[in-house]
Amino acid sequence: MGDPAFDDVAGLKPPYAVKEPSQRKAQGDVFDDPYEWMRDKESKRTQDYVAAQNEYCERRMAGLKTLRGTLFEEIKSRIQQTDMSVPTRMNDYWYFTRTEEGKQYGIQCRVPVRDADDWDPPTINANGLLADGQTEETVFDCNVESEGHDFFSIGGLDLSHDGRYLAYSVDTAGNERYDLKIRDLKTGEDFPETIHEIAGGGCITPDGQWVFYTRVDEAWRPYCVWRHRVGTSPDEDVEVYRDPDDRFWVGVGTSFDEQHIIIESSSKTTSEVLMLPVETPEGEFHPFIERQPGVEYDVSFARFEDERGDIPVALVIHNVTNPNFEIDVIDMRLHKPPYKLGEGMCVAQGSPAGCEPPRGVTPSPATRATFYQSVGTICSNPRNPAVLQDVQGLRIEGIAMYKHFVALSYRANSLPHLAVMPKVQAKEDFLANRQWGFGEILPRVDGKLYSIGMSGNPSYDAPRMRYTTVSYTQPGELHEYDPETDEDVLLKRSTVLGDYDPADYAEKRLWVRVRDGEHVPVSLVWRRGTVPALEGAAEGLTSEVIEVPRELTLSLEDSAYSQPVRSMESVDDEQKLERIHSKPLRSMFITGYGAYEISSDPSFSVPRLSLLDRGVLYAVPHVRGGGEMGRAWYEQGRKLHKMNTFIDFVDATAALQRAGYADPRHTVANGGSAGGLLMGVIANMAPQLYAGIEADVPFVDALTSILDTSLPLTVTEWDEWGDPLHNSTVYRYMKEYSPYENVMSADEREQTFGTRHFPAMFITTSMNDTRVLYVEPLKWLAKLQEPETEADAIAKIEVEAGHGGVSGRYKRWQEIAYENAWCLAAMGIED
Repeated sequence: MGDPAFDDVAGLKPPYAVKEPSQRKAQGDVFDDPYEWMRDKESKRTQDYVAAQNEYCERRMAGLKTLRGTLFEEIKSRIQQTDMSVPTRMNDYWYFTRTEEGKQYGIQCRVPVRDADDWDPPTINANGLLADGQTEETVFDCNVESEGHDFFSIGGLDLSHDGRYLAYSVDTAGNERYDLKIRDLKTGEDFPETIHEIAGGGCITPDGQWVFYTRVDEAWRPYCVWRHRVGTSPDEDVEVYRDPDDRFWVGVGTSFDEQHIIIESSSKTTSEVLMLPVETPEGEFHPFIERQPGVEYDVSFARFEDERGDIPVALVIHNVTNPNFEIDVIDMRLHKPPYKLGEGMCVAQGSPAGCEPPRGVTPSPATRATFYQSVGTICSNPRNPAVLQDVQGLRIEGIAMYKHFVALSYRANSLPHLAVMPKVQAKEDFLANRQWGFGEILPRVDGKLYSIGMSGNPSYDAPRMRYTTVSYTQPGELHEYDPETDEDVLLKRSTVLGDYDPADYAEKRLWVRVRDGEHVPVSLVWRRGTVPALEGAAEGLTSEVIEVPRELTLSLEDSAYSQPVRSMESVDDEQKLERIHSKPLRSMFITGYGAYEISSDPSFSVPRLSLLDRGVLYAVPHVRGGGEMGRAWYEQGRKLHKMNTFIDFVDATAALQRAGYADPRHTVANGGSAGGLLMGVIANMAPQLYAGIEADVPFVDALTSILDTSLPLTVTEWDEWGDPLHNSTVYRYMKEYSPYENVMSADEREQTFGTRHFPAMFITTSMNDTRVLYVEPLKWLAKLQEPETEADAIAKIEVEAGHGGVSGRYKRWQEIAYENAWCLAAMGIED
């Protein structure tokens, strides 16, 4: 049991966990849970067990030390380690971030603007000098601040309007609990007070006199906002808002126009915004629009400049009448808040049906029956601007108004889009009550799957808009666009050192028709010449559809390889060597998430290149539960529709293998957090399709956690997963898929799937993770390592880290190299 790639010690056995009788009782059901004792984090046996598992992992991974080192050096050699961002103007300074070779963290710096009309970013050399000899000022150096700490994370940096006072919060444990301090940048000294154990974020008022921040309850939910006067004891702080509903998380910040302190309180499906003028910081907060169950909204404030007097407006995005949101612009001269949802002029509306497939793809019967309110697949709304007419799967995402331009972000055909228009034209359209004349910004990435969005626009007065573009194979670019002249200037392209050439790589989006007839978009990335089945294929956003096998077991025989999948111990050394050295292997790294309406959009990754260069196909099924295809795509993958997320991923894997793009013996899956839940489910649901699975901070004891209201996140998560504590249907549904309680023995797998094979498992977790408690993956690991399960499972357990892993870029690169070495070895690639 176990592949020599992970085991250089003959007969090495995992540290089997002791079983202790324990039962979980709910909804008339009793579940035996022999590893619940691990929840006692401070107990010596838990700590000893963690230490033993880490030692076991290191011994199993010893044979990959050379490969890990190679991958780490490849990452380092491709990244420009000494670099700086393009300066961004905010009030009277240009701000930028430096990185220096050998240092773990970035350094926040600034230089003064030359004059009020200075909108061209200065050129600053490697020594921090301007052309006129002026020297940069360090605002915050994480390398200095992190000294003495194994983990370091910033919760937020916020400046007063004049740039003198800095409110900052840091986490040095990884538990997302921050200490907040205020620094006088003129003297470099901190004020004497420290506000301990708060949630991340917070804000300082423009005058630098007050700080607003959020505190957490016993379940670590940000639930109340406090006001602090700079220079006084935190004992004198005052609570200004509290949300008693356990489903809601509270945050606080300053509005973009710096005219209001804004409190946002939201659950997964409902939101509310409260406001307080900055000139009366000791006043009371009032709702902008009162909370309505099941309605989400957000608001930003701006104005139309006018010689007769400015017109203050509120830009409200909400879903009260449309599942894919609309944007209303409210003339705030008409009356004081509170306002009503739907009030004002509608300037953009999403697709009323929820999610339409691309041109040429027929909607599935399930989607049509559940989500379609009209026949047809094209959104054609007379209230929308021309740029949004005849668009598939239109989801409105946001709007931002500046002194010189207005920008609109939206999602169509599963990808993000960006449109812009001059502010002068927007004002004319608003006063004339007509469609706004947005024009789409199209990135120069032919044949690519791209992401595009605004970036680095903190100044209301900026005459030009900055935006970024990136694809899976094209490094990120920062552009500056002038909507008045249509001039588009490239400010910076991310540097990839070495011989990297984007033309050597390809990417495409195809569609998999899964078992219920739905079409799931799948992104593919590969190095040209390494995936024969994709040579000469159409690239970019295509309408190509591939089918899932009639039976998943057929995908093994119907693939380009006829040899059935066998468990590792049934393959002799000669066969292993033949497998490792035969080319091509048709290896695939397939990753997914599918929760919280979060979209897995195209992005560039330097570490991914090491996989692609070794002939690995990188695949991303955009499964239901995410937001790629609109609100209905999310609705079809949550609560009592959650199984769609798992089935989509399994079916996409099988379809890609059946099409000859990959071989099950060389397929590794990966997912983290809610994506880690996905990994646990697919391991139980279709083990024959995967050689290995990497599950990062996996949410694998989902039902136990969601039943316990004392745990962080539980009540807020009921909107995502359902409430099994009070609903027996939800309980039974979650118990069907929760990975920990559905692990099969090898005998059961053979009876169910015709094979004893179970994918090799690599699990990561952190003892300080507050989002997915360490005890979930630890209990799951113990279950997988039981002798009758016959699963090869190891875990890397961080003692000083959080939900996002270790801090510091070199540490992070080492962590990625460690994980990718395991994945490559699981595919049979050890060189």
